[in-house]
Amino acid sequence: MPFEKVGYEDGAVALTALYARPAAPARAAVAVYPTFMNTTPAVEAKAAALVDAGYAVLIGDFYGPETPSDADQAFAAMGRLRGDPPTMRQRLRATLDLLRRLEPDVPQMAIGFCLGGMAVLEMARDGQDLAAVVSFHGLLETALPADKPIIPRILVCHGDADALVPRSRVTGFWEEMDAVGADWHFHSYGGVQHGFTTPRMRDGSPNPAYDASADRQSWAAMHALFDEVLG
Repeated sequence: MPFEKVGYEDGAVALTALYARPAAPARAAVAVYPTFMNTTPAVEAKAAALVDAGYAVLIGDFYGPETPSDADQAFAAMGRLRGDPPTMRQRLRATLDLLRRLEPDVPQMAIGFCLGGMAVLEMARDGQDLAAVVSFHGLLETALPADKPIIPRILVCHGDADALVPRSRVTGFWEEMDAVGADWHFHSYGGVQHGFTTPRMRDGSPNPAYDASADRQSWAAMHALFDEVLG
């Protein structure tokens, strides 16, 4: 699946998204927020599968010129981004703004993986007018808890053995969503670790956290939600 590079900006920061759409009219447009490594072959494979299913897709860019080349650089870049929550949300909104310019006439949705899973939940908390958001092994904590009604339907696909998301944060997320009357579903997969949708590491080696069953089930759950939302 060839992706077109599309330049955009967050203030003075130059960013590069990857964009693709089906030949037929798109059912909807989906912003894909990638992992803390920024886009990866695994994320691009998921995005390509969405295009094959009839969706226009835009893979966002977290870092621009600071895109990391290894895990240490990625942790540092992620730390800088998350260290200023309002600025992070502005960066995330830039991707949605671009998607709306590219695909103005269809419903808008968002999915994300790892840091991207956190990103879609931040956009829901931010009041963005999206039909649905889906978080795959995303971080659940936030410095800016929801304090107003949430528009999109929310699906969280979570590995119960995710060391980055203790159960206290899971229940805290549920309570936060209930407090604002959000329409949310939470799928938790027993014994499954963080990164369960990614078959291989960036260097091509097998990912020990990959779980084929949870990957299939979570992807099917996303499609079921999209079908319900779109009618």
